Amino acid sequence: MQQRVRTGIKGLDEMLHGGFLPQTANLIEGATGTGKTTLCMQFIYNGITRYNEPGLIITFEEFPQQYYRDATTFGWDLKKLEQEGKLKIIMTSPEVTKLALERVGGMIETLVTEMGARRILIDSLSHFQRLSSDPVELRAIEYSFINALKREGLTSVLTRESPTLLGGAEIDDENVAFIADSYILMRYVEIESAIHRALLVLKLRGSDHAKDIRQYEITSQGIKVQAKFEGQEGIMSGSPRRMAESFVEAFVKR
Repeated sequence: MQQRVRTGIKGLDEMLHGGFLPQTANLIEGATGTGKTTLCMQFIYNGITRYNEPGLIITFEEFPQQYYRDATTFGWDLKKLEQEGKLKIIMTSPEVTKLALERVGGMIETLVTEMGARRILIDSLSHFQRLSSDPVELRAIEYSFINALKREGLTSVLTRESPTLLGGAEIDDENVAFIADSYILMRYVEIESAIHRALLVLKLRGSDHAKDIRQYEITSQGIKVQAKFEGQEGIMSGSPRRMAESFVEAFVKR
């Protein structure tokens, strides 16, 4: 098996056949509240505490104090890790971060050298949209940015906001396929009048991966990926129906 960068998240590493590949860009997309930032923080925290891989968190929208507060609900002391020099949380802008990666001796290169950082969270890639209104130029900017992270030897997780609360949106697969090595989709789904959370690994470049859709929970210890959805179809559209009902509708009721 190829060397893996383990997430340490129960169930997810199994879906990824061991974890992400080293020095890759891994996109985590979901609507507000689906837990995408939590999943990515967990990847950074587990990297430091379990696998001795220092990490960086680059945020374009939240102050570091917000990450400290959110992390404490899961028992993760990010401030302590910062004090120990194993973590650095930086609030900045896409413009500044992009320039820092383009310059020799820039901020991220310096931190990688000083800390030995191996993992990075970019929260979120959605903010890059303000750098260009031209889709082709934007894709080139994102591609250049992600390649710069790889050149620094970092394995990155990048969040992206989905405007769709309960599925139903078309997946921007062409653009994502161009810029990301893996693509994980997190969704709310409604089953029998109850809201559940679903996770799907859409792609993992250079490796096989689980193709099924799994339920997951946000627990007091973080995200835990559970069993796959059984006997349902249309999960990622947000309105799954039982396969038997679909069969009856398609064939018996004609």
